[in-house]
Amino acid sequence: MSGRLLLLCPGQGGQHAHMFDLARAHAGARAFLEHCALPDDPQALFDNRVAQPAIVAATLAMWLALRDTLPAPALITGYSVGELAAYGVAGALPLEQAVGLARARAALMDAAAAGVAQGLAAVSGVDVGQVGAGVAIVTGHDTCIVGGVLARLDAMSDRWPGARIQRLPVGVASHTALMQAAVAPFGALLEQSTLTAPRVPVLAGIDAGRVLRREVAIDRLSRQLAETIEWSACMDACSEAGITVALELGPGAALARMLQARHPHIACRSVADFQTLPGIAGWVARALD
Repeated sequence: MSGRLLLLCPGQGGQHAHMFDLARAHAGARAFLEHCALPDDPQALFDNRVAQPAIVAATLAMWLALRDTLPAPALITGYSVGELAAYGVAGALPLEQAVGLARARAALMDAAAAGVAQGLAAVSGVDVGQVGAGVAIVTGHDTCIVGGVLARLDAMSDRWPGARIQRLPVGVASHTALMQAAVAPFGALLEQSTLTAPRVPVLAGIDAGRVLRREVAIDRLSRQLAETIEWSACMDACSEAGITVALELGPGAALARMLQARHPHIACRSVADFQTLPGIAGWVARALD
């Protein structure tokens, strides 16, 4: 195989009631999900306290189901809470511990947001440089995710009448200064964890830099709670690293679609595109040839 494989770990937004079904076809992944003891309530999947551990668990269960049939990745990156899952995929965190850290991350972020109605909105059609404070995730020169108090988000349509603005089902202003109170406590939890140096480079969301050391992983994972995710830079870094094939570990396919649109020479798919685990492995093998 001459290609280079990238694994993408998604964040909130694409979760749904059936997102564990395909991974459960694998006995080890099924046992892992049972051990995670996730709430069995589809209506709660967009509550922050449920969404973050559920998304990390779904991503890591899919990795468990596929890792023996996939070639070693050249690079791994994760979007928002998906960056925590990326360290599990990279062999730096026990998978159950990654889910536990996602649960703690959500609790700390909820505490930071207590008493202040806030959230996120997708904004397109406005130069990111004009948005100013509150940019949570940069996805293109005129597309981004903005976080803030709800009153500010509701006023954006008046400020940019030609923009397309869509509120997202997330109840915290992730990756903005409103989450600063969660940064140090989460960093302390990471210090106490058994996190080690990743076996495969992980791209950090806040600067698109390669992370290969424990102390750098702790710094980037904690800081990203209150700092802008430079996702467009991460996508460009993947291309510059010679990536030829990208697989999003699900749920959803947003990351694969964004990367394909920005770098069409990279073959991009999500596990959500497939009906079977062998089908995923077969596509990756063909794409890498």
